[in-house]
Amino acid sequence: MIRSRAHRPLALGAAAVLALGLAACGADEETGSDGEQVLRVAPSVAPVSLDPHGEQSAEEGVQEIVQHLLDPLVRLEDGEFVPVLAESWENPDDLTWVFHLRDDVTFHDGTPLTAADVKASAERLIELNGPLAPLWSAVAAVEATDEHTVTIRTAQPLGTVISTVSLLFVGPADRIGEDDFWREPVGSGPFVFEEFLPDERVVMTANEDYWDGAPELDRLEFTYIPEISARLTALETGEVDLTTGVPPDQAPSVQDNDDIVFETVPSYTYYFTWFNSSREPFTDPRVRQAMWHAVDIESAVADLFGDAATVARGPIPQDVFGASQHEPYGYDPDLARQLLAEAGYPDGFSTTLQWPRESGANIRALAQTFMSDWSEIGVTVEPLEKERAQWIEDLNALNWDMNLQTNSVGTGDADYTLGRLYTCEANRNGFCNEELDQLLLGARSALDPEERTALYEQAAALIWDQAVGIFPMDLANNVAYRDRVEGFEMPANGRARFHDVSVTGDAGEVY
Repeated sequence: MIRSRAHRPLALGAAAVLALGLAACGADEETGSDGEQVLRVAPSVAPVSLDPHGEQSAEEGVQEIVQHLLDPLVRLEDGEFVPVLAESWENPDDLTWVFHLRDDVTFHDGTPLTAADVKASAERLIELNGPLAPLWSAVAAVEATDEHTVTIRTAQPLGTVISTVSLLFVGPADRIGEDDFWREPVGSGPFVFEEFLPDERVVMTANEDYWDGAPELDRLEFTYIPEISARLTALETGEVDLTTGVPPDQAPSVQDNDDIVFETVPSYTYYFTWFNSSREPFTDPRVRQAMWHAVDIESAVADLFGDAATVARGPIPQDVFGASQHEPYGYDPDLARQLLAEAGYPDGFSTTLQWPRESGANIRALAQTFMSDWSEIGVTVEPLEKERAQWIEDLNALNWDMNLQTNSVGTGDADYTLGRLYTCEANRNGFCNEELDQLLLGARSALDPEERTALYEQAAALIWDQAVGIFPMDLANNVAYRDRVEGFEMPANGRARFHDVSVTGDAGEVY
């Protein structure tokens, strides 16, 4: 982790003056003048829903918020899975996993949390068939064996059970199916829901009866500020206390502020460009390989991201369980032209590239760099920057030629990405390969970690060699927060937690 503190006075620009006006309007409330500890967070991604089981369940913004309201069975911490609702577990045979729940957990409305709630939450996630459902495809049954025991039975050995239940957020069995429940969810987490305005803000208050001890904070506010420059201005002026996903080119603006801590931490996040392998010309692997050889990835990483990224060596980041290293595609425009000619495109072709607008300036700059490089081999690319809702709809419908985005391996396990996104059944990018399916099935089924790793290495090599996409870089996470924030640590999966965070002093001076 790289930390920096500045020793020069802050210079305020016009944008900062605008934000100061906003900060001044609510200074008393923001400083917690009644003694309350209030943390204001400006996340890089806004939640489109608070439902952790449905069609937005894999969205980073959803998981980051929901984890404060609802608890999972286990949680990933420092590369290990630790008990949360499940205080212990065992697998007595290859097809059975038994979880023993804490007996002192209640929902925010005071009702006890039991095995029936875990069963109902798991069955709802599977039934809704959202993006997390494939992780449960080998689960035959989820049983409430008794009030505080859950048994998961699988149709075949399943080595990913523990990582999978780290994203099973548990709600009350008798309410999670109600249409309006997820607008005001009731969970067992460290914070209690207060307000949700989509694309604007989420507010929650401390759960004083939390089984793991009440939070230090009295109030937690997430405010969505789409533009990174405005987000950083709000941080500099004290309008917010913390923000994540700071682009390298914007880092100096906060590094030069004595009141702000800036950290670069490892992450499970990466950029990738998928080709729609069900559409011409990307049905031909030579075209996909040509597109990869045509881009100068090393220069793009150095110029756009600096120390905040490294050239990728595989389709998932190197710190993820099951990751393996592969030889990077070299920058070779001549080879790219040769491959296009062999595939029947000696003069190139025209295509499109989509990405979500909300991902900001960095993804736009990367797209422009790629498109410029592709033009050198005769490939003309129309940029399609889409609003997130439209982008998600088109992505899921395979209504695109090329797709650029970031992703984070939320469980820290290769299966979350490879096993969920690259099978024929998933059909997320039009690429279907029976050998790959068998490798991924074998890796998911293996209970021995070394066997799983070896199978994921073979699967990743196939994805890499077939150029299912371009995997340019693994990202670090740049996070910045005011020095009044104490106890904060950014996890590698990017889902920041605030149960153990506190704030001291005033929220910020109005200059």
